[in-house]
Amino acid sequence: MGSKLVVNNYGSFDVVFTHGNGSTMYDVNGKKYIDFLAGIAVNSLGTNYKPLVEAVQKQAEKEIHICNYFMSDVGIQFAEELLKATGFEGIYFGNSGGEGNEAAIKLARKYGYLNGGEKRRVIYTLENSFHGRTMATLTATGQEKFHPAYFAPYVEGFKTIKANDWDAIKTAFDDTTAALLIECVQGEGGVNIVDAEWAKAAADEARKAGAIVMADEVQTGFGRTGSLLASDELGFKPEVVSFAKGVAGGLPMGGILFRGKANDVFKAGDHQSTFAGNPLACAAGLVVLHELQKPGFLESVKEKGEYMRKEIASWKNPNTGDVRGKGLMIGVDIENGKSALELEKKLLANGLLTSTAGKNTLRIVPPLNISKEEIDEGLSILKKTLETL
Repeated sequence: MGSKLVVNNYGSFDVVFTHGNGSTMYDVNGKKYIDFLAGIAVNSLGTNYKPLVEAVQKQAEKEIHICNYFMSDVGIQFAEELLKATGFEGIYFGNSGGEGNEAAIKLARKYGYLNGGEKRRVIYTLENSFHGRTMATLTATGQEKFHPAYFAPYVEGFKTIKANDWDAIKTAFDDTTAALLIECVQGEGGVNIVDAEWAKAAADEARKAGAIVMADEVQTGFGRTGSLLASDELGFKPEVVSFAKGVAGGLPMGGILFRGKANDVFKAGDHQSTFAGNPLACAAGLVVLHELQKPGFLESVKEKGEYMRKEIASWKNPNTGDVRGKGLMIGVDIENGKSALELEKKLLANGLLTSTAGKNTLRIVPPLNISKEEIDEGLSILKKTLETL
């Protein structure tokens, strides 16, 4: 259908959605789907969340876009509230996760140059990480499958270390290191968990070498793991955090938060974007932030995630292995030679939206406000489909 009109870079399925409500979606044929995908962790408050819809409609009546020669009132309000909630000192708005990580990379490179000259340019990332699709973020991604020969030459100055490898951090960092970039939970890599004690130790070693520490929270940020930022729970206190996906509940927004040694690095002209700080996205971001700050909301994300993981593990299905995750970011390993992609396709046919991650992991990232009824309906589809895989 749509693949005949739009270049199919995404390998899209032949399903066209028309509308939804909460964590339930409907296609052009009226078929119902339970949403365990949330637009890949973007629709943090589901579909047709009334306060979000009303805020965007109200903002559209005032102004949709202004250029970056000026500021919008809603943009200032969102920046102020976001900085207060997260404890950071500065913010750069962009439009996507790749753009946010691109900004973080440029900040790190400039920081390294100002604090060590031309030799301090190396940025360490983690094996199995994913940071985006631009040339720099693609190079930063710690997975060789994202580095095909036809995109070469790649950007210089990136190295990788293995997450949770204690020996690696003893010798990795030196006076050529500008930054360490930690993806707090490796989403595309297979929903891999980064150990908190290791993350703090790695950050300490990087800082001893004169580097700054950055967190990629494009997927983990803004409630996904049950805390406002996943790096808060890991405890390594990054100087820079990149964000996107769920921050504006479905509208395009990304960027970075920065503080401490990273706070005064960017100057006028260093990094810009035409649509950055779009008033519609900022208005939506305020709704998301206010929802996340309501008493008990983030705790409910943790509780729902724990319930789902325990329920899936309790089935003891022979085709599943490890069930892991944080909050509503869940990975289920598919084993016995079965394919996670084939499972994803069967789930889609049976009315459940999911995705894959890593070599053979089913990824579950539903809206954060998904109801208990929708969770149970989705789990029922997953269980029955696994039994026939």
